[in-house]
Amino acid sequence: MTTHHTQTPFEPHDADPSWWSELFYSALAAIGLVAGVLLINFLLLLPVAQAQGKGELRIGFQKSASLFVLQRAQGTLEKRLAPLGVSLKWVEFPAGPQLLEGLNVGSVDVGFVGEAPPIFAQAAGARFVYIGNDPAAPEAEAVVVPKGSPIKSVAELKGKKIALNKGSNVHYLLVKLLEKNGLKYSDVQPVFLPPADARAAFERGAVDAWVIWDPFLAAAEKQIGARILADGKGVVNNYAYYLAERSYVEKRPEVIEALFADLVAQGKWLKANIKQAAAIIAPLQGLDADIVEVNLRRYQYGVVPVSDAVLAEQQKVADAFFDLKLIPKAIVVREAAWNPGR
Repeated sequence: MTTHHTQTPFEPHDADPSWWSELFYSALAAIGLVAGVLLINFLLLLPVAQAQGKGELRIGFQKSASLFVLQRAQGTLEKRLAPLGVSLKWVEFPAGPQLLEGLNVGSVDVGFVGEAPPIFAQAAGARFVYIGNDPAAPEAEAVVVPKGSPIKSVAELKGKKIALNKGSNVHYLLVKLLEKNGLKYSDVQPVFLPPADARAAFERGAVDAWVIWDPFLAAAEKQIGARILADGKGVVNNYAYYLAERSYVEKRPEVIEALFADLVAQGKWLKANIKQAAAIIAPLQGLDADIVEVNLRRYQYGVVPVSDAVLAEQQKVADAFFDLKLIPKAIVVREAAWNPGR
């Protein structure tokens, strides 16, 4: 009796001895194709992997941030980061609110702003942490009026149009100056304009006053005779803050340490060599050296980790803005503080 064997798909075909060789070469071809795809992907991703391995610190800055401008000109930070295998990229913004947006969308890792921008950003759900601050500099921001203006006091600003950059440090200055002089925020007409547009409006008389920070403040004084009605002394602290994207600072704390070390060193050099520093910074800010020198003398330099006392002061700014309905919800500033040792 003849037994009939049913061939399975994986058994060689007796009548076709080339079956195994076809299968073998097909398998080789398939393996080669996969290997080729993997190799291509590897080669395409290699530059990205190398860049990630090397690392990069992207700093958001404003031209008004003189110490960052000095660092950029001197190249000191690049030298300090080189041993860490980290390259440096500078990204310029016109003002703090725009810088915070850049930080939130991931276009920069670290930024430097005044008191108010972080408040508005945190209320809007931005992802950042406070990592340090410079000392208070209340004289580096002020409300000014044209040299021929009849306005002699803050109290006389009632009903007047006042230019300011919405969400910047001077927003809080205006609120506190009005409060100190018996006025409400609703007693004036805020006109929200970035610095360049605000100055143009100020010069042509479209606004009655302008609340602005250095070096724009010093430039307005020197170039068009703007008269300071009141600065922040005795009214606000005007701290300047260093902020970072949370995941970056958690992954690369050594980079932040290097940044701070260079900021401290450059700050000491600047204070000891103000005229030389002004000469370096002036052309980069598009200003005369004497204007920059006035600006540099008003600011303090010496970054330190954000203390509980400073966070408490920043909470006052947040509470004031919420009470005035300038931000949509109450916030807890401490929730955005970076506490590496806790």
